[in-house]
Amino acid sequence: MSPPSGRRNRVLEFVHRPPHSPALMAVLRTLLVLGRVSNLPTVWSNCLAGWLLAGGGEWARFAWLCAGATLVYIGGMFLNDAFDAEFDTQHRRERPIPSGAISLTAVWRWSVVFLAAGTGMLCWLGREPAILALELLVCIVAYDAAHKHITWSPVLMAACRFFLLLTAASAGVRGVEGLAIWSAVALAAYIIGLSYLARRESAPGMLRYWPLLLLGVPLALAYIVNDGFFRERALLLSLVVGLWAVKCLRSTLWQSPPDIGRTVSGLLPGICLVDLLAVADQPPHMAAWFLACFVAALLFQRSVPAT
Repeated sequence: MSPPSGRRNRVLEFVHRPPHSPALMAVLRTLLVLGRVSNLPTVWSNCLAGWLLAGGGEWARFAWLCAGATLVYIGGMFLNDAFDAEFDTQHRRERPIPSGAISLTAVWRWSVVFLAAGTGMLCWLGREPAILALELLVCIVAYDAAHKHITWSPVLMAACRFFLLLTAASAGVRGVEGLAIWSAVALAAYIIGLSYLARRESAPGMLRYWPLLLLGVPLALAYIVNDGFFRERALLLSLVVGLWAVKCLRSTLWQSPPDIGRTVSGLLPGICLVDLLAVADQPPHMAAWFLACFVAALLFQRSVPAT
């Protein structure tokens, strides 16, 4: 017995549909934009920095850590758009939800799935990683829910990266030590400066310059904690980080009208350079991994917006 002609036509259409059909690519792009995947290399570099600061360990364990952190990050980004749906409908209609590319209900569901799966993977790494991963989850949810309503939301964003680096360190052989904590503080300071600018992009207002000074905190820490040969290497890396930050800030501070979006898009990959600076005492070949993440973040931005 042959199927009805309408059903047969749909079956033939599915069988002969090219693997990269426009509809499938549109769905994939929607998911990539929702997850802001161009920033994932910065998540991986955070994991690598924390991991190395704790003495490293088995690379299979590190891969599991990165996989869990990736899911948590994507879930957090989905949740961000779910909470911001009303705002985006008024101010950013190109975003996936207001543009009709995906439903708000679907985004809520996927955010819960990603966050639960990622947090579960991080908790599997042990008791200390589990505690820090749960604190990371709380910060993510708090930021997503409140960042449009409070002026100090950059602090919450910084707390997310702070706990991410410490979660990575807790999974290493030595666990969380003093240098890992201070490095997480320096990273958080950089994120506050960056997030302050990002907030001005979506909520126009007077731009105050003092938060931008926090971008230099990682440079100060690198000078303090390194000595001898390692201080020379730290100074060289600090010069690289500083020059990159200045290059990015030019679009905001020395351009009229200021292009804050371009500055933020440049400072985000700079997180990888900040992570490299935190592990200036590591063998030189390790720097290649952080530089690869930096380049990957820049390249990914050509296809998927970073903000």
